[in-house]
Amino acid sequence: MTEKTIHEGRNVKRFREMLGIKQEALASALGDDWNQKKISLLEGKESIESTILEGVAKALKVPVDAIKNFTEEAAYNIIGNTITNNDNVASISLINNNPIFNPIDK
Repeated sequence: MTEKTIHEGRNVKRFREMLGIKQEALASALGDDWNQKKISLLEGKESIESTILEGVAKALKVPVDAIKNFTEEAAYNIIGNTITNNDNVASISLINNNPIFNPIDK
């Protein structure tokens, strides 16, 4: 089995989008040296310099390790565990597994 490479820039983008933060807002949080174009370029990098990654993680309020270690498999596991643990009983109750059909309606 081959080890998958972590694309840190793509992970920054994923976290930014999950948090509903626009590139411009992240750039603003990082300081005057940053702009939307620079964030876009950063999100295209497979590997990000550690001091920059620390600043981005702080601005996004996520741990650096979350950006460094985020994978599709981890996301699927989190989603899978979230859906199956009945935390969201209200939406689950909307699914009717035993529908009743009235023959007169047919």
